[in-house]
Amino acid sequence: MGSQEVSTVDWQGKHVTVAGLGVSGIPAARALHERGALVTVVNDGDDERARAQAAELEALGLTVRLGDGATLPPSTELVVTAPGWQPDKPLFLAAAEAGVPVWGDVELAWRLRGTGGREPAPWLAVTGTNGKTTTVRMLASILEAAGLRTAAVGNIGVSLLDAVLGETEYDVLAVELSSYQLHWAPSLRAHSAAVLNLAPDHLDWHGSMAAYAADKGRVYEGNTVACVYNAADPATEDLVREADVEEGCRAIGFTLGAPGPSQLGVVDGILVDRAFVANRQKQAQELAEVTDVNPPAPHNIANALAAAALARAFGVEPAAVRDGLRAFRPDAHRIEHVADIDEVAYVDDSKATNTHATEASLAAYDSIVWIAGGLAKGATFDELVTGAAKRLRGVVLIGADRALIREALTRHAPEVPVVDLDRTDTGAMSEAVARAAELARPGDTVLLAPACASMDMFTNYNKRGEAFADAVRARADESA
Repeated sequence: MGSQEVSTVDWQGKHVTVAGLGVSGIPAARALHERGALVTVVNDGDDERARAQAAELEALGLTVRLGDGATLPPSTELVVTAPGWQPDKPLFLAAAEAGVPVWGDVELAWRLRGTGGREPAPWLAVTGTNGKTTTVRMLASILEAAGLRTAAVGNIGVSLLDAVLGETEYDVLAVELSSYQLHWAPSLRAHSAAVLNLAPDHLDWHGSMAAYAADKGRVYEGNTVACVYNAADPATEDLVREADVEEGCRAIGFTLGAPGPSQLGVVDGILVDRAFVANRQKQAQELAEVTDVNPPAPHNIANALAAAALARAFGVEPAAVRDGLRAFRPDAHRIEHVADIDEVAYVDDSKATNTHATEASLAAYDSIVWIAGGLAKGATFDELVTGAAKRLRGVVLIGADRALIREALTRHAPEVPVVDLDRTDTGAMSEAVARAAELARPGDTVLLAPACASMDMFTNYNKRGEAFADAVRARADESA
């Protein structure tokens, strides 16, 4: 199926099972019901919230089964699943045995786009282990600066179904896609796509690194204009080589160094394009300055280059790249500068929930007091600590699995002072900030980059970041 073809399905009377109530399941169930499908929603949970959601759907005429997400309802012709449901669930094994296809919400949105007779908006898609949300939001900012009607959608929290079925007619969509979503999206064909990086993550869901990478690589399938890869991460280029793309689709690299032909990169503090120019062997186009990227940390410059590559693949002029990057403001808890106190910078990167993200965060600063710890999710920390050791002024550890980081520090950075807070309560963050301040010297950065998930102490990484920021601001008030 080509990028601009619209798949037509006669939904009238089609028996569809929707797996999971939630941010993707409910919109999918409603959309299918409105098109005449006979929808049964199955859900593992049977709590008060699920019962309330079920009542709303049942009032519309849908069937809902709570507390039983394992059994395939009779007569099911299609399963539409929430992206997080694991592929080895009995429901999907039963579907496979019965020859019933399984789609995710992204696949459904792809199939429904362009219905109602209007032209479907092309998708510029972004995936990767880290940096997806920032890159997609940068991309949307650039597209907006070019005067295009666009939205940042997908795994970023804005429903793709809402985008393709809503009243707004978009020129192009900036789409964040997780490995889960790509696993369940077999016919997705983007205009252009980027894989930012690959590092072990969600291996319990995918089963292996190879399976995880293969699902990420699906984003390149059928691309029509550009497959954007990270020149510093050969695995992403390997995925481009393996992809079955449209004739004429190009491989476009991005690098923090000087770019070669068909690459975007950095020369003397300038983001430059040697891919989308008339003579890429001899010419380069200035796009923006490094200082136009907020914040100008190395991994964020890489995000900006990836966003710029996708925008240029869509025909955006250089000035819009610059203006879009200047206008972009990062989300909270992503290398967010909170305050300077006594010549020490305090930075919140609570979103760094795995070692790959934390490695990039630590690389952005020269002298760091690192606050780390939480739920390790099976991660190991030796490589991370080895790479960061020379930058560490000191370390403050919190959370349930802090001993794993402490042991790695003992092995690979024994000279670095470590404060091990034997606490997993939310109030521990205030003490962590206080102890970090004691270790810091003028010119240092106190960096919250936990390398771990937050749920041992906080509801989510946002709450963890807020606790850090609150503690820092309280300290700033005291020193004022």
